[in-house]
Amino acid sequence: MTDISVLSKSFQVEDRSWLLSQHGTDPGTNPGATLDVSAFTPAIHYPNGYFLSGMPIAKITASGLYGPYSVTDEVQTLTEGGSGLTSWTITYSGQTTASIDDDATAAEVQAALEALSNIAPGDVTVTGGPLGTGPFTVTFGGTLADTNVAAMTTTPTGGSGTVVVATTTAGGTEGSGGLETCAGLLFSSLIVPSLTDTSKDVAGGMVVHGFVKLSRLPFTLDANGQTDLKLIHFVA
Repeated sequence: MTDISVLSKSFQVEDRSWLLSQHGTDPGTNPGATLDVSAFTPAIHYPNGYFLSGMPIAKITASGLYGPYSVTDEVQTLTEGGSGLTSWTITYSGQTTASIDDDATAAEVQAALEALSNIAPGDVTVTGGPLGTGPFTVTFGGTLADTNVAAMTTTPTGGSGTVVVATTTAGGTEGSGGLETCAGLLFSSLIVPSLTDTSKDVAGGMVVHGFVKLSRLPFTLDANGQTDLKLIHFVA
């Protein structure tokens, strides 16, 4: 019997707009790198099943395979204390939000933060809450990714209510076991061999010298990572 069921397959359009010249891409100039798929986080590094061209990678000391060059994003929590809280505000680096209701949702808190002049849409992700049921978790990303950002402060209104800020993950902390040293930028996008079996590795090439536009890279590369790649000239 003929199988007439519909089959679907996804494709990744190659984007090397981060690469400003062909210098450093001649045959034989791109060192090979075998990626340890299990070292990557699916939702962050390959949400569509592909490792993107331009992704910074690092050599894992123990195995010789490659994983993500990693620098932590800051995570802060907001937890209610006391009693009688009716509203509150958040101050971040000198900028203060409009008043936030005590029963505000995560989306409303995120919108209040993104309305500040020093936090752009995509710079924070707020989850959890409302405060009466549990803390909010604020993860800094976007232009604030990989950065040790200032601690938020809060001003509560009502009764003895408080909103306590705690930093649970300091931003800008590099990885370990080799992941703290950037080895190169992935030259071509690579399809993940199996989304269910991360023991299957995949090999590709790295760009280790040439001219690169930082703002076009698929992941933020901090100053230390740029310093690691001494033969690459970076422009904003």
